Amino acid sequence: MAGMSQPRTIMADPAWRPSPKAKLLWTIRAALVWVVPFVAQLVWAVFDSGDRGIQLAVFVVTLVLAGLHIGVVPWWRYAVHRWEVTEEAVYTRVGWLTQESRVAPISRVQTVDTERGPLERLLGLATVTVTTASSAGAVQISELDLPMAEETVTRLTRIAAQHRGDAT
Repeated sequence: MAGMSQPRTIMADPAWRPSPKAKLLWTIRAALVWVVPFVAQLVWAVFDSGDRGIQLAVFVVTLVLAGLHIGVVPWWRYAVHRWEVTEEAVYTRVGWLTQESRVAPISRVQTVDTERGPLERLLGLATVTVTTASSAGAVQISELDLPMAEETVTRLTRIAAQHRGDAT
């Protein structure tokens, strides 16, 4: 079963990546962030024709930053993001500039939820949220293909039921 593995005793990098469609989702989200700055610059250019040199410089800087955000960050995030579920724990690694690794012991799992926003539904993706008895908050396994997310929720629910603790 993809995304699932046998128990292990040492912490290594989680084995599985998000769906390859995550790169498209992150690209779309990044592009949407840059719509407002470009529209603002267009409005500035229309209503202020006296500052063309400054407008051009601002446009070039914005274009370079947008290009990096849209063209590089999604691929970088995809290279970093990992997840894995074992009989003992849920492992995740996320981030692109600042990276975070999390290990949530199965005995601490309280709930397992699935979330799908409009773009995720359009692309057939889902995020699995594992709420634990931890002050660090929930662990999220982001941008999974919907069938993999459903399989992961089912498996986590089954494993958590076998660990009859109070999850505190």
